Amino acid sequence: MRFDGKVVLITGGSRGIGRACVRDFARRGAIVTFVYHQNHQAASQLQEELQAEGLQVASEQADVRDPARAKEIVDRLVELHGRIDVLVNSAGIVRDGLLGSMTDEMWEEVLATNLTGTFNYCRAASQHMMYQREGVIINLSSTAAEFASRGQVNYAASKGGIESLTRAMAKELAPRNVRVNAVAPGMIDTEMSQAVRSLVGDRIRELIPLRRIGTPEEVAAVVVFLASDLAKYITGQVIRVDGGLSLGGY
Repeated sequence: MRFDGKVVLITGGSRGIGRACVRDFARRGAIVTFVYHQNHQAASQLQEELQAEGLQVASEQADVRDPARAKEIVDRLVELHGRIDVLVNSAGIVRDGLLGSMTDEMWEEVLATNLTGTFNYCRAASQHMMYQREGVIINLSSTAAEFASRGQVNYAASKGGIESLTRAMAKELAPRNVRVNAVAPGMIDTEMSQAVRSLVGDRIRELIPLRRIGTPEEVAAVVVFLASDLAKYITGQVIRVDGGLSLGGY
């Protein structure tokens, strides 16, 4: 699958699954811009690594909760390249805590970043994609949207909202040939999942039928497939990449 000349925007691109997506799209010929929040060092390292390979990669610092900044980034991308072909919403955070002790800030920060941040970039990009009558949006959800654990009411709610947003957008944008899907990873070897993996140790593998933790690259491969012409009859779907975790352990 090649994306030569395709213009791709990825939020949360400096780490984890977003970082793997940046690498995969860039190495398949795409013109990639990724958004990062605070980790300037990680963003610079990724950009320099890929540019050293002769690939077209740029970065933008932004808080995805800022709708004006989202519009600015998308509009500038279209001004530079004439279009936007693919949007991947990978930015997300966790602020776990039991319901009774969860603060307003913990709730609001997760919903604002994960759900509203996704909405901000979807709205900005979809306006151009509808005009082009072509485009692909892929939102990162989580198996927690359906199979949440204790202490995840804010995270589960945000990811459930992303899945509903994805389905509603898919129906709305399909007449303009814009496809919208979501990818729901399970337990993946990322910085964000480190706390959970450290807490439960090897027991987590007993709950996963494939008996291992997934990699960011395995999730990115599904994102890339959904963005490609091989998936041009797929829209409004949530694809789980979880090693069978959502089926229940043995």
